[in-house]
Amino acid sequence: MAKFHMVLQGKGGVGKSVLAAILAQYKVSKGQKPLCIDTDPVNATFHGYKSLDVKRLQIMDGDEINSRNFDSLVELLASTEEDAIIDNGASSFVPLSHYLISNQVPALLQDMGHELAVHTVITGGQALLDTLNGFAQVVTQFPAEASFVVWLNPFWGLIEHDGKSFEQLKAYRDNKERVSAIVQMPALKEQTYGRDLSDMLQKRMTFDEALAMGSLTIMTRQRLKIVRDKLYSELDQASVLL
Repeated sequence: MAKFHMVLQGKGGVGKSVLAAILAQYKVSKGQKPLCIDTDPVNATFHGYKSLDVKRLQIMDGDEINSRNFDSLVELLASTEEDAIIDNGASSFVPLSHYLISNQVPALLQDMGHELAVHTVITGGQALLDTLNGFAQVVTQFPAEASFVVWLNPFWGLIEHDGKSFEQLKAYRDNKERVSAIVQMPALKEQTYGRDLSDMLQKRMTFDEALAMGSLTIMTRQRLKIVRDKLYSELDQASVLL
């Protein structure tokens, strides 16, 4: 059975492509060779990671799903024996979600012996309520065949509302039985760990590529290694990803 990891969140700029890239690298570190696909019609950031061999598929025609191109995506998934990671853009969040649900794609994948895990991002700061609404939207609309993984990204601030943490908020409490795992991304000091990671991400480099660069300082590589190990430790605890 292959597991298909689809990244869905209606808010842009919250770290969806970063999530996809981290997940792909984690699977590579476990000896896997995941099928990586970027369907973002506007910002194909995931596709920029050349070492991950990310395939770009254009599944949108304007504001609508191109059914023939989407069929090609399903055929690609059906033929793989490896796990797949599919990154999707904010602009196609609504039509893609509707298309997946109305065409009963989660049930179709299950019938083929595959499993669908939907990954979504919750972030702090001004985007907190938007990302919470995006999470609530997908988790209530998708059928039982899909499981959910929530990534908490504190890059823009603490993930709390009225003094409540994510797991205390109504959006989670009402849907917690659908959530298979919560991945806590580390809060990073902006001038050290945060800057090093940001520089690496802007260059679309993997951790392995960055750690092999002799041009980076010893401490930069050390900080990146620490960040990688923290992320991988979180994923080790999220058994749904294996």
